[in-house]
Amino acid sequence: MRESYTTLTEAISDLQQHGYTEDFNLCEAGVENKAKKTIHNAVDLNVVKHYRFEGFTNPADNMVLYVIETTSGEKGLLVDAYGAYSGNISHEMIEKLRMHE
Repeated sequence: MRESYTTLTEAISDLQQHGYTEDFNLCEAGVENKAKKTIHNAVDLNVVKHYRFEGFTNPADNMVLYVIETTSGEKGLLVDAYGAYSGNISHEMIEKLRMHE
C-alpha cells in the first residue's frame, strides 16, 4: 500500500493486489458487501487509510477511496463521491468515514 496514487484505477488495482479485494457499498445500516451478503455497522469497521482523487475538469468527479478491514476479517474498498456519505446513513458511520489528517 502506497502513500498516494495518481488515479483511482491505479489505487484500486494496487490495493487489490495487497488483499483488499472486497467491494463495499454504503447502505442505511452501514457498509454492505453484496458478494458475501454481509452488512457491517460502523463499530465493526477499521478504516485503514483513505485516498482523495480530485477531478481535473469536473468537481463532480471528486472521489474518496476508503481501505477497510472488518472485525470479521473482510478486507476491501469503498469508493464514495465527496459528501455522498452525508445522506441517509448513521451518525456513527459518518464519524467513522470522517477524514482526519
